[in-house]
Amino acid sequence: MTNDWILPPLPTGACLGVVAPAGPPREGTLPLVVPMIERLGFRAKIFPGCQGPAALGHLAAGDAQRLQDLHAAFADPAVDAVIGVRGGYGCMRLLDQLDMTLLRQSTKPLIGYSDLTALHAVRQSLGHAGWHAPMPASDWHRGEAGWSDALALAARLHGGLRAGQPLGPAVPPHPLDRPGPAVAGVLAGGNLAVLVALMGTPFMPDLRGAVLFLEDVGEDPYKVDRLLCQLRLGGHLAELAGVVLGNFSEADPPHDVMADYLHPLGCPVLAGWPAGHATPHLPLPLGARVRLDPGARSLTALQLT
Repeated sequence: MTNDWILPPLPTGACLGVVAPAGPPREGTLPLVVPMIERLGFRAKIFPGCQGPAALGHLAAGDAQRLQDLHAAFADPAVDAVIGVRGGYGCMRLLDQLDMTLLRQSTKPLIGYSDLTALHAVRQSLGHAGWHAPMPASDWHRGEAGWSDALALAARLHGGLRAGQPLGPAVPPHPLDRPGPAVAGVLAGGNLAVLVALMGTPFMPDLRGAVLFLEDVGEDPYKVDRLLCQLRLGGHLAELAGVVLGNFSEADPPHDVMADYLHPLGCPVLAGWPAGHATPHLPLPLGARVRLDPGARSLTALQLT
């Protein structure tokens, strides 16, 4: 392969290792996972924690089992990529127990979003990019729109991502847009609430010079205010290259609050990107360098330097 691959294509018949580092699959969804993965042209390996037993009422399994599965999936030579079965909560409980040497040595991509924002932050700190993308037991089975998002992810996994490729179609104008020159930086972030929860820990990503992507679900405007205020007070918004805003769904739109915090930063803001807890949800390469062009309303993958 040439050296302009950001995330190389998975091999023909690639195996997706399915782990549950956060919450348990909702009732009736786990039996759908293997058939859906196979329909997308991959093989599946379901790791034990996906089947429980659940712990504390909100974890797919105990910490030890979820951690063991995560390590096993990244270490298994038969697994080509690691995908979360769903989000929920639980990834943060594992961070201080992760085998950083193993995760640094394994280049296979992590796929998922929401609570997996915490794991993406760790992988990014180790120099690896991964796919912020919908997951089988939370998204793919949700009708035609959910399956369309699964197909979009499969196309990225089969085709890979090269430097210079666009990350999606140009998005329409949005009230939260802030114009400016095109900028470049590492694409960081993910779920706003999870990102803020990393503050004050060794796992908070360095956002200086980053293109910050944010999305969330079920957070009323005053809660978004509190979360953005915490990022600002912590100094994490001061040196951003740019901001990309995805879906903020299942609550009143926090447009006024977000404009109040983000527009004074002086960096370009591209809003309405199709990613997050809604459809469409196109995959984004967290940890990769991107070019944000507010004039063209586009994101493009860049070679790491």
